[in-house]
Amino acid sequence: MGMSTRRKLAIATWSAPREGNIYGKLELDASKVLAYIDRVREETGVKVSLTHVVGRAVALALHKAPGLNGRIVFGAFKPFPSVNVTYLVALEEGADLAKATIEDADEKGVTAIARELRELALRLRKGEDDDFNKSKGLLRALPTWLIRPLLTVTGWLASAVGMSIPALGVKPFPFGSCVVTSVGMLGLDEGFAPPTPFARVPLWVLVGALRDRPVAEDGEVVIRPMVTLTATIDHRFIDGFQGGILAKEMRRVFAEPELLDGSAEA
Repeated sequence: MGMSTRRKLAIATWSAPREGNIYGKLELDASKVLAYIDRVREETGVKVSLTHVVGRAVALALHKAPGLNGRIVFGAFKPFPSVNVTYLVALEEGADLAKATIEDADEKGVTAIARELRELALRLRKGEDDDFNKSKGLLRALPTWLIRPLLTVTGWLASAVGMSIPALGVKPFPFGSCVVTSVGMLGLDEGFAPPTPFARVPLWVLVGALRDRPVAEDGEVVIRPMVTLTATIDHRFIDGFQGGILAKEMRRVFAEPELLDGSAEA
């Protein structure tokens, strides 16, 4: 499939990620999703959370909007080989952050994602992730003025070209297709993520705090548990049409959370 004129113009116009970002948010009724989470927890014993659900929903949306699932190399869009979702994990009581990437998230159910993420987070917090330890040790040893050029080069080689750099603990496409994290656990209703340049990820999604709010339903004012999802998106990858696909899929999943258990083709 050839590159569209709009995409070609966007790639030529903007650099990543200092400019050309889109910021958007969705306020969603979480009533049905919370009931779904309670049921799954009771049936499986797995501690599924709203953040797991959002990551799975984003993966399904990216499957339906493949033009978002990729990176830009030598001025051209190149698709990622799979839909991988990266979650951010707080370490040392919030003093540090690490990433945990779920591969093929569009093909895994919420419970599988929750189990895998828990295992990855435990390894990170116990200091048992060799790749993270290698990269963290190097960054601690280097002076600040050397970190920027190092990350620029390694970020391009790994996140754009797809190279593995074992000595630095860097795998191909280390941040996957998108990054999902929660600011709700910090007590924030909403927030927007600043894109990390070396990650070369076009989509960052933040999950806000659950709040009971008045909403209109069938002409009546009712109280519903509402959550705000915010996104920072590289405009070279997305315009209103692709953004509409993402928003439609998120609304669909929150209205029918059983879709989370189906295949990406559903």
